[in-house]
Amino acid sequence: MDQTFSPDDILRDKLAIRQLIDNWVLWRDAGMWEQFRTVWHPEGRMLATWTQGTGDEFIAMNKEGWAKGVSILHFQGAHTSEVSGNRAIAMTKMHINQRAKVHDVLVDVVCTGRFYDFLEKRNGKWGFILRQPIYEKDRMDPVTPGASVPMDLALLESFPEGYRHLAYLQANIGYPVKKNMPGLKGERVDALYKAGAQWLSGAPLHWGHD
Repeated sequence: MDQTFSPDDILRDKLAIRQLIDNWVLWRDAGMWEQFRTVWHPEGRMLATWTQGTGDEFIAMNKEGWAKGVSILHFQGAHTSEVSGNRAIAMTKMHINQRAKVHDVLVDVVCTGRFYDFLEKRNGKWGFILRQPIYEKDRMDPVTPGASVPMDLALLESFPEGYRHLAYLQANIGYPVKKNMPGLKGERVDALYKAGAQWLSGAPLHWGHD
């Protein structure tokens, strides 16, 4: 049966979605894992460069990383969402900041991109079905002024342009990095947008299984 949503309904949904997006970043970066668990639907998945899995699996990987001293923080900017009934697609500008030693030199990597989120409202509550970052550009800087990092250029250039410094750092500390993440332009991000449009139209989610 068709259901009509008023402008006020849509506005309330958009505000709830923005709150959900902010909670993801604040609770994840603070290590507030039980609160963080509530942003996911049971089958919800996270597709990061360094790990892919359900919300619970993502929490477990983060806990393991924290125990090893892995330092990743997120900052968010402009946000938009499109709501269609109980489904939504949200995009939020973000920075990923990771600090680690690369070839014994302490560095910061900053990656600029967007979170592209598939969301669903169940029993009046919005939650993540899938979070897919889009990686647009990145850079690596030594923490100590004047220091330099002896990079393996062949390895660096083997990673996609939008996150190659982030991938280099993550590979250096032992993570298997996924190499087909969407960037600012190209077939991969176009396919993501198509999957988002299909999701809003009511189709099953076909993304993130490759």
